[in-house]
Formats: sequence, structure tokens, C-alpha cells
Amino acid sequence: MALCTRECARALKGVAAELIVQGYRLKVFDAYRPTTAVKHFVLWGIEDTDQRMKQYFYPDIDKTDTFKLGYIAAKSSHSRGSTVDLTLLDMATGHEVDMGSPFDLFGEVSHPSYKGITDKQYQMRMVLQKAMVRGGFVPLDCEWWHFTLADEPYPDTYFSFPVSSASVRA
Repeated sequence: MALCTRECARALKGVAAELIVQGYRLKVFDAYRPTTAVKHFVLWGIEDTDQRMKQYFYPDIDKTDTFKLGYIAAKSSHSRGSTVDLTLLDMATGHEVDMGSPFDLFGEVSHPSYKGITDKQYQMRMVLQKAMVRGGFVPLDCEWWHFTLADEPYPDTYFSFPVSSASVRA
């Protein structure tokens, strides 16, 4: 379940309205992330010796380098409630658009400006990025899927409230 601030949701609604005219919908992978979850990411990155997912998520880098390369932060913008990870869905097919790399692949191929992909894949990254920027979001330079609301309402607050289906229904 992805959550975000009202301001972020309103901005995403505007982006979605623009993209639907072009034949795309937004698919949100991740949004609000409690600080407790971020602590687990940090521990995974610096202490956990498990390398089973290396080939899928960080094949060309050392796990401990995910911090200095900007893929993981000890204080994540996701915990402020106005950062989202998302992609495009093609309305004609119902499938995710091919962006040239999977979501959450930490490496140069995932940088929005990376040119070692097909022209179509690069074009689709730019469709997403331009729509998000016009909608008031700032892209991250190392992940084509990551955007933060420029005028986020809580830029200095890192929330730790839990997220569960029970808390959303209440």
C-alpha cells in the first residue's frame, strides 16, 4: 500500500491526468516509508552479508556502495511522505512500459540520463520525467523512477508512523 501527503497526491493526480491523454497511467511502486523501515535498509546495506539478490538489484556494485552512490540514504526522502517511485503503464496493453532497466536496479543503467538503452526506452523515461517535472516533482539523478515533490510540505520531518491495512481502514 503506497501512501503520500495530500499535496503529493494532488500533484500526482495532475500528472496522471496529463499522461492519460498520451495513453499512459501511473503505477506507483513505493511512496511513504516509515523511518523504521529505512533503518532496516541501512542495516541491510552495512551489516547483512546476504548476497542472494545481488544479481537482480545491484549486480555491478558492492552493496556497501549503495549509500555513497545515492541509491540508499540513511535518512530517506520517502519518510517525509512526498517522494514516490513509479513507472508508466501502457493503457493499450495494460503492461508496464519498458524503461530499459527494472525498478530498483542499482546501477548506471538506471540513471535517467543513461544512453546505453534503446531510443524508445530513453524516450519513455523522458515522457515520465517531463510529466513529473511539469507536475512539480524533482527527479533523482540515479533512478529513473524516483521523484520528490519540489514544494513538499514536511521537508525536515521524517515520519515513523506504521502503515498497515488496518490503520488505513480506521
